[in-house]
Amino acid sequence: MQRIVDNALAVTKESVKTVTYESLNNIARCINGVSALLLTLLPGKANILEGLHGWELRPTFRGPRLPRWMHNGVSSFNHFVHELSVDSDTSSLDYSSGEDSDGVLPASPSSQSSRLSWASASANSETHWTEWITFILWWLIFPLRILIWIPQYFLRLFYKRSTRAPSSPRRNHRSPRPRVSKTMSSKDHDVPNRATDRRRGVIEDLHLAIEICIEAIFDFFHRATHMILSPSAAFAIMSSWFSSPRHSRKESHDDVSDYEPVQTATLGDTDPSLTERPTRLYNSMNTDTRTCQDVITELGYPYEAIRVVTSDGYVLLLERIPRRDARKAVYLQHGILDSSMGWVSNGVVGSPAFAAYDQGYDVFLGNFRGLVSRDHVNKNISSKEYWRYSINEHGTEDIPAMIEKVHEIKTSELKLSQPNIDEEINQEEPYKLCAVCHSLGGAGILMYVITRKIKEKPHRLSRLILLSPAGFHEDSNLGFTIVEYIFLFVSPVLARIVPAFYIPTRFFRMLLNKLARDFHNYPALGGLVQTLMSYVVGGDSSNWVGVLGTPHYNMNDMPAVSFGVAKHLAQIKHTGKFRMFDYGSRTANMEVYGSPEPLDLGESYEFIDVPVDLVAGKKDKVIRPSMVRKHYKVMRDAGVDVSFNEFEYAHLDFTFSHREELLTYVMSRLLLVEVTPPSQQRQSSQKGMKLKKKKKEVSVV
Repeated sequence: MQRIVDNALAVTKESVKTVTYESLNNIARCINGVSALLLTLLPGKANILEGLHGWELRPTFRGPRLPRWMHNGVSSFNHFVHELSVDSDTSSLDYSSGEDSDGVLPASPSSQSSRLSWASASANSETHWTEWITFILWWLIFPLRILIWIPQYFLRLFYKRSTRAPSSPRRNHRSPRPRVSKTMSSKDHDVPNRATDRRRGVIEDLHLAIEICIEAIFDFFHRATHMILSPSAAFAIMSSWFSSPRHSRKESHDDVSDYEPVQTATLGDTDPSLTERPTRLYNSMNTDTRTCQDVITELGYPYEAIRVVTSDGYVLLLERIPRRDARKAVYLQHGILDSSMGWVSNGVVGSPAFAAYDQGYDVFLGNFRGLVSRDHVNKNISSKEYWRYSINEHGTEDIPAMIEKVHEIKTSELKLSQPNIDEEINQEEPYKLCAVCHSLGGAGILMYVITRKIKEKPHRLSRLILLSPAGFHEDSNLGFTIVEYIFLFVSPVLARIVPAFYIPTRFFRMLLNKLARDFHNYPALGGLVQTLMSYVVGGDSSNWVGVLGTPHYNMNDMPAVSFGVAKHLAQIKHTGKFRMFDYGSRTANMEVYGSPEPLDLGESYEFIDVPVDLVAGKKDKVIRPSMVRKHYKVMRDAGVDVSFNEFEYAHLDFTFSHREELLTYVMSRLLLVEVTPPSQQRQSSQKGMKLKKKKKEVSVV
């Protein structure tokens, strides 16, 4: 009888699984089909989507692509159900350069210190009221907990008795093959996944949740029927109630010894001792939290993380693909809502960082302030204080701190590897540093060069390559204009409520990360979202959905935009001038700038003393080619050595798309900077010393 009931339950369970699984698949197919129909009706979608490589609207729908190194992240329901027990012990190696003197790495966009700092800040602010709410709710549901606990207790006793072996000799000795407890051998509470990790979307998570619920429900009915159909087992449970406590404690002790967990250690841990790590709920969220470090090291390139602290206390991450003996270096700076991930997101073949390294450059990847983790020397800094900055701080605090750190590292390393290199004469460095900047990074580097020259300080740069740089924005679409006026109108009130713009909670960041995977798995739905997002930004054909799937938008951290940066951009667009932040009053501006009006950077282009290469995208609707051309005209009128070029690109194609012609052009401009051989540098240094001696002799006479 028991076998018949078990077979019936098994058949029913599989039938329910099949029905629910196919129903969910049909719903997903229906959504994808409706999206395809809507996509065919939307006007102008061919122009919006044609800029994406690898997919066309005709003859079939293919969704927006994720970067190449993320393509193996797609998984099927059968795969992740099959590997559910195996994936629990996957871990990521701790990559580091191994050459840091202090051995302490900075908090990267998804590092442990970044997550813990944000988690601790959130916990401190919410502890007071959450404890009271938890206490009240606990007493309200206490009677219900008792009613649920009683049947669970009986079932647990019955299950323990029914699964125990009938003979007792095994209890007298330990099992030769102890049971291994499956724990998450992850190094942190959420380790960046490997490139071979399979990331799940929302649809796949629903499949898994339904699978687990069905298993739990039918397991309950199976145990209940077993108790009813097996009187001996029920009698054993009742007799156990009257057994002596000493005997029960002895049996429980024997059970523990039978199933003693085996402690494990993970290769690469700083502490090699055996440790048992607990399983945490959010380890199983299966979101992609890889960092730039993981991408670089998994592709076989060296990596180094450098902690940079600005003069106002912000902790920045300067990442490096090191060539320590190279006398030519390149500094890459990202734009708004971006990070260093953009320079490596296309893998070995299509990424500017790897292309520069392969050409013999020492590559430095800068990261602006503005992560949700809020890394600062003052761990108790408030949210309002942390986000109180504008583009001014990017150009006068962040970039100077990182470039000075590059100068410090390069000069010290070159002196060690090449002792015959003399000290720099007439501000000539023993290396050549070029800057490649995108969008807001371009505006920041221009501000940096101009302000350093005004202060009569060296900027250490030999050439600027600016990809669709920000700075002039008066020529934009109607949507940006409406946002500009609304933003300036409500900014006095909005500044008190919203210090920055980002996805506020871990749950919604996780949801965005998983939806990006679903948009990739269901092409028509992804194409519809891509088209709608393109409409919002004026028809720009960038791969917006693919960018949302990159790992720096993960559940633990993400790049954000401070209110001051957004207001600064609105001021630039409203005035039609590329100038520094307006503090709103003449007295405030006098305290900062020494004048009632902010410094006009466009009128100060004559301070730029290095060659500049401007690149515009003909399909760029965020920063239109006319605005990049305005940079070119103003620089040319100011006597700057400047060049201008255009490509058939949208705004994000400069970093997040594989563009061979762009890489060729950027590398050709970098190669125009020639490194002075050590012999010529010694000769120039000797000439410089002779000139100094002559000047001294003349002054004495």
